[in-house]
Amino acid sequence: MTTPTTQSNDLTPAGTPRSEAARDHLWGHFTRQSDYEPTDQGGRGLAIPTIVKGDGAYIWDDKGKKYLDGLSGLFTVQVGHGRTELAEAAAAQAKELAFFPIWSYAHRPAIDLAERLASYAPGDLNRVFFTTGGGEAVESAWKLAKHYFKLTGKPGKHKVISRAVAYHGTPQGALSITGLPPLKEMFEPLVPGAFKVPNTNIYRAQPELRDDPKAFGRWAADRIAEAIEFEGADTVAAVFLEPVQNAGGCFPPPPGYFERVREICDEYDVLLVSDETICAFGRIGEMFACKDYGYTPDIITCAKGMSSGYSPIGAMIASDRLFEPFKHGTTSFPHGYTFGGHPVSAAVAMANLDIFEKEGLVQHVHENAPKFRSTLEKLGDLPIVGDVRGDGFFYGIELVKDKETRETFNDDEAERMLRGFLSKALYDSGLYCRADDRGDPVVQLAPPLIIGQTEFDEIEQKLRGVLTEAWSML
Repeated sequence: MTTPTTQSNDLTPAGTPRSEAARDHLWGHFTRQSDYEPTDQGGRGLAIPTIVKGDGAYIWDDKGKKYLDGLSGLFTVQVGHGRTELAEAAAAQAKELAFFPIWSYAHRPAIDLAERLASYAPGDLNRVFFTTGGGEAVESAWKLAKHYFKLTGKPGKHKVISRAVAYHGTPQGALSITGLPPLKEMFEPLVPGAFKVPNTNIYRAQPELRDDPKAFGRWAADRIAEAIEFEGADTVAAVFLEPVQNAGGCFPPPPGYFERVREICDEYDVLLVSDETICAFGRIGEMFACKDYGYTPDIITCAKGMSSGYSPIGAMIASDRLFEPFKHGTTSFPHGYTFGGHPVSAAVAMANLDIFEKEGLVQHVHENAPKFRSTLEKLGDLPIVGDVRGDGFFYGIELVKDKETRETFNDDEAERMLRGFLSKALYDSGLYCRADDRGDPVVQLAPPLIIGQTEFDEIEQKLRGVLTEAWSML
């Protein structure tokens, strides 16, 4: 493992200092750009953090400082940074066939990867439609659901149900499915027909249900049936659910929840979409997290960990039943992406999955997830920590003002604590993770799947120091 040296003359090819070029030309995603702008008082604004190297579970910035990557980039770098075999797979494929679309054609990497994903998927989910990311996969799934029901004589079935606070992507359709109003209001009107039900946040459930997870799971699942009945089963096409909901801070499914949801979807002829953009490829344990929780969906959407982020790729994996109407006559699915199933990305994904199997990462997660949980649960002795929840290598730590009453922070307090202190303090401590207020204030963790107890302890100690300081400042 090598540490990058600080570059004293870090210039762009045009000769501009990169810190200035980043401020003047780079538009960051989900980024509050004002933090980096010059101030009215003549100040230069904050420098945009610039990451220059990754190796294993660690990253380095352009000043040479080392950080533990507690978020796998963005829930993505499952096998860790700096895997030369993935870079070599990309280079080898680019030399042979750099690009060709899969619009009425095929190429070997897409064929091989489709077969492999189908082998991991449960039931008869054998048909793989490639995209370049998770939001596109969710968009594709909604379009498929609408098209399928039109082909099978139920043209009124077009609505979708998803959960409050859930995030499913930024394209207009996926954004409609997303359950976070602040992300949507600037882009309205959105695609009509998306409706929300309660999520599985048992920490914020009614007091009478908190101590009975199975009853809470039944209650939450039955709200889906209630919504289908209210809208009319002949108008509802699909239910979109993450195995573990990301936004809000890692809401695992209560016992029996997905079993009941599957029953409901079968009863009303509604498709169950397992949005595994984050949860697939070992994040919870199995290659697909629906296997961890014992349910078979009609569609899986996935991305991120498929290539460990080394090249962009996503997929919608559908059952043979949903593909069947498209096998006849002149019917086609009039939908696609230029770079869906890109040969270089598919080759990288295959090499990434080779690493999973060679290094036994699924088994590693199963064996080490209880240790990760128990290490994080030590933080429960801090007065600011209300709840530690999650599964596999995917956790959220909810922060509260009062542990006894579960009182949360108001918007101004959350703003000052998360953006004004925690985000920078965590980064300064050498831990890259996410302080998030999409819902109640949480710290989210999703480290590379290659880590073990040494890194678990490092994460806990860094969090302990920063959260202790945060409490003292309140």
